[in-house]
Amino acid sequence: MAVAVDRLITSQINKPARYLGNELGAVHKPWDAARVRWVLTYPEIYEVGASNLGHIILYNIINAQPRQLCDRAYLPAPDLAAKLRETQTPLFAVESRRALVDFDILGFSLSYELGATNILEMLDLAGIPFTWSERDTGNYPLIFAGGQTATSNPEPYADFFDFVALGDGEELLPEIGLVVEEGHAAGLSREELLLDLAQVPGVYVPRFYDLAENGSVRPVRSDVPAKIIRRTATPIPAYSIGLVPFVQTVHDRLTIEIRRGCTRGCRFCQPGMLTRPARDVEPDQVIEAITKGMRETGHNEFSLLSLSCSDYLALPAVGMEIRNRLREENISLSLPSQRVDRFDENIANILGGNRQGGLTFAPEAGTQRMRDIVNKGLTNAELLQGIKTAWEQGWDKIKLYFMIGLPGETDADVLGIAETVAWLQRECRGQKRKPLSFNLTISNFTPKPHTPFQWHSVATSEFIRKQELLREAFRKIRNVKVNFTDVRISAMEDFIGRGDRRLSRVLRRAWELGAGMDAWFDNAERAYVAWGEAIKEAGLDWKYRQVENGQGWVLESQSQETTALDAPLPWDHIDSGISKKWLQADLQKALAAAVVPDCSFASCSHCGVCGTDFGHNVVIEPPAIPEFAGEFIPKTTKKQRLRVAFGKLGEMALVSHLDLLRLFERAIRRSQLPVAFTGGYHPMPRIMVANALSLGATSSGELVEFELVEAISPAEFQQRLAAVLPPDIPIYQVEEIELGTPALTQLLNAAAYQLQVSASQEATLSQWQSWIEEILARKEILSEHRTKSGKTQTVNLRDRLTALAIDSLEQSLDGAVANLRYIGSCRNDGNLLRPEQVLLMLEQIAGIEFDLRHVHRSRLILDLETPINIERDERSHEEKN
Repeated sequence: MAVAVDRLITSQINKPARYLGNELGAVHKPWDAARVRWVLTYPEIYEVGASNLGHIILYNIINAQPRQLCDRAYLPAPDLAAKLRETQTPLFAVESRRALVDFDILGFSLSYELGATNILEMLDLAGIPFTWSERDTGNYPLIFAGGQTATSNPEPYADFFDFVALGDGEELLPEIGLVVEEGHAAGLSREELLLDLAQVPGVYVPRFYDLAENGSVRPVRSDVPAKIIRRTATPIPAYSIGLVPFVQTVHDRLTIEIRRGCTRGCRFCQPGMLTRPARDVEPDQVIEAITKGMRETGHNEFSLLSLSCSDYLALPAVGMEIRNRLREENISLSLPSQRVDRFDENIANILGGNRQGGLTFAPEAGTQRMRDIVNKGLTNAELLQGIKTAWEQGWDKIKLYFMIGLPGETDADVLGIAETVAWLQRECRGQKRKPLSFNLTISNFTPKPHTPFQWHSVATSEFIRKQELLREAFRKIRNVKVNFTDVRISAMEDFIGRGDRRLSRVLRRAWELGAGMDAWFDNAERAYVAWGEAIKEAGLDWKYRQVENGQGWVLESQSQETTALDAPLPWDHIDSGISKKWLQADLQKALAAAVVPDCSFASCSHCGVCGTDFGHNVVIEPPAIPEFAGEFIPKTTKKQRLRVAFGKLGEMALVSHLDLLRLFERAIRRSQLPVAFTGGYHPMPRIMVANALSLGATSSGELVEFELVEAISPAEFQQRLAAVLPPDIPIYQVEEIELGTPALTQLLNAAAYQLQVSASQEATLSQWQSWIEEILARKEILSEHRTKSGKTQTVNLRDRLTALAIDSLEQSLDGAVANLRYIGSCRNDGNLLRPEQVLLMLEQIAGIEFDLRHVHRSRLILDLETPINIERDERSHEEKN
């Protein structure tokens, strides 16, 4: 069922461009030609989901498969969710605009313990039953989950999913698609199809397993595996090039993975344990993907992604090669949190560009003893060397991550965080330099499945006490900003993350009580109340108190014959490749503060991963670092100015003015047109749009100017620019303008509009004409409006109106609609007549209310143009279109 998106996605909702599905890189495959139709969802708002690299990679891979179609969906913001419910419209996929229930497979990425409530919200909006048992009757998609949280412990979510994809999905999801295609062709029932999927390595089908009395999860039939293996795959950077959203996302850049997996062995780190072995990407593949991706997307920033980028030995060479290749394009490089012990001048030289970005390190603990306990592999000397290098290279502010509540931690270790920060500041002082400042995030350690610390627990009261110790200590230290994570949310994450199947009813009830978007800070209080009540209603508040009191989960099933470390865990049936015995042994090493070296660069630690099932570490020797070709020098000498007349039609009307500016900047980069840059610390391309158009309004009369460093014919400029713009941004004309001509923003004087307006009461054409004549006869029509400074100002709207006429009065399903034309002032000093103000004048004259149905701007009128005439303006508009 296709959804009438145009009635839902209007300028009345926040950032409507999120839901259009027409971004650069969006794939629109024929619906009827596909035999298996997927929709991949990231259960967060668009700005988060659309920039998630895993989401982009899997979307591209599935769409590359023959006979398979992949669409996308995201968690709608509260305003659209309310509108969907109000109109009883099902949640839809953004490209095909079909209801989610129409697809064969609906996949969710689950990367956060409390994120399941967002999944339930999306299922509810889609009209899809929550549990696999409820979906057995009816024609519903197969619902599955993937991602780190789903892989580590799928049990709390087992009731909701038909299957779970464990580990890397690049090879697994195409295999699932083939099984589903064959199953459909064979006419298999839902259960028969799921039984076939259960034979695929990496696919866990919860209905074929159950919770045993001792807490373990066991199969309920003999033809499914007792343990389900996690899948691994080799990263393919080419699939990372994809979506370029119109709206600004949280990671508004090209992201390329350079290394998957980490073997550092940090004992608290679940991703490090669940992504082994470590696999480097060939440097040539990385360089080619970034060079190609930057030119195809138009981004001006790229990021190299890995759990530990600094362990990618080719990083300095790759970064320098890319900077040299793209040095004329004003690009910059950013990296996620790095290993401070590997940060040196070579890495410092490739970061940033003309824009020096932020720098983040994660020492994790404040004392050497604690860093040894967690196997951080970082000495005080290495910490100081890395921080000092950053400071000497020009960074005055650095972000650091620490944790509290780790096994074996004492108050001295907690206070060691403050002492370490103060020590680093003392060591990084110099004349004519700002003092080194730090932005600290201090997290509460939450034990994770499949790690040596999975048996550990900390009382909430201890977290509160330790946070207070640090608050007191940091009051004496200047130039430090400290952020603490909410202890209540940490306890809930622990409760869910190490839970079993009994928690499915808790998740469902928490959603019913209002939990959702729980990772957002402003929702923390609501989430805590909802989760707390849901836990109580499920009769599991005693278990939650155990977590809050630091007693943990493993004690419940402990008997005289077994110790806590040997007790079955709800995730023991998930084969991560690391043996439970190895985790137990590594825990004992932690308590002895024994360090285990990184097996990518030292001897094997015998964790159990390396072999035919999971592969082996792949470490590529670094190539030579190219000589630096020099910083980007912006070309500021202007040789030519071109004025472009363009339109903003169709769905592009729902793209905001700021997003339109970003669209032009990226289009210019993709077209390789020789645009001049501004000078200064942040050089920007010289692109000047005459005036912002209201969100939701269309136009065939917009103007923008480009200043170039090389002369180019207007015809060639138009052809190259039009080739990289969306179809709904047509280029009507390009003309050369004298360089000394005042800017468009100074020349702009007036604008011509076409309005579609309805009245709250029935009115004839003659009545409309009489109202307009009365407005034109008046010399003064006053209105009050509030200035940016908050002052109330009285404005004579009539002074700003040059011409007003009615073309026709048409009947529609919603009543009569008047087609009006007006010309009014449109100056960037604030002297302008908005379409809404024309309605205010009508309301003052007619004494009734009016509704503005649509706005179209047909022309922008400059000071240098001929006198304004509404009939001439409309004739020129009709000729243009």
